[in-house]
Amino acid sequence: MLTHPLTITPITTALGVEIAGVDLSRPLEPAELALIRKAYCEHGAVFFRDQPIDSDAYLAFARQFGPITFSKVGTGIDGHNEIGIIWKDEGAHDNLGSHWHTDQACREVPVMGTMLIARKIPASGGDTMFVNMTAAFDALSEGVKQTLRPLRGVQSNLSSARHVARRAQMGVASGDESVHPVVGKHPETGRETLFVNPTYTVRFDGWTEAESKPLLEMLFAHALRPEFGLRFRWSVGTIGFWDNRQCWHYAVNDYPGGERILHRVMVEGPFLQ
Repeated sequence: MLTHPLTITPITTALGVEIAGVDLSRPLEPAELALIRKAYCEHGAVFFRDQPIDSDAYLAFARQFGPITFSKVGTGIDGHNEIGIIWKDEGAHDNLGSHWHTDQACREVPVMGTMLIARKIPASGGDTMFVNMTAAFDALSEGVKQTLRPLRGVQSNLSSARHVARRAQMGVASGDESVHPVVGKHPETGRETLFVNPTYTVRFDGWTEAESKPLLEMLFAHALRPEFGLRFRWSVGTIGFWDNRQCWHYAVNDYPGGERILHRVMVEGPFLQ
């Protein structure tokens, strides 16, 4: 029985819920944590408004879902190396994440979830868009599903020009590459999902890039159908936590002259089976 009843409201039929009635500055009750995790796995993303918590409380909340892995973005906040900063200042043209992707897809074990808390948001713009790749897989024909199930995708950050430029600035010569099943089963729901994305998936294992391109482009176009998506508007103090096992995301760069600061935590956990 819950001491603090939660309100869980779906944002779209495809993915995402807003959860109210919880104070994330305190440890969650076991029943609260179970309900939030269930919503996270079933809906792909959970959002909490009006949570002006400090970095210690933010990390404590994230750790209730799994171990924290080091974020490759930013240099640490308030002495916490586990927290990265997603920042575009008022004079910048480019932002971080304005391409459809799954975070850390090229790791040997990709990161289970990404968590952001909004610290500063422009007066308008700066939304994040999401796609549910479980819903996208469900909508494919049985013939395509059968074709995809045996395949493995090569994930590489060498495929992205922005990653190449960033590595050059940092003096890093090589990138990360891994191979993962194109179709995997979610470890907590048992549902099948597509694990390919336009930024990191360069080809199918054993196929050339030229051979892989037509099928990958079809899958990317299919996934971007509006009925699989969500466009989320941030506000200061909002926390979002999404499931990298089944979601793409895209940071919309539509706020020239505005400043946007979010703090990011990466949560490890069981990946696709």
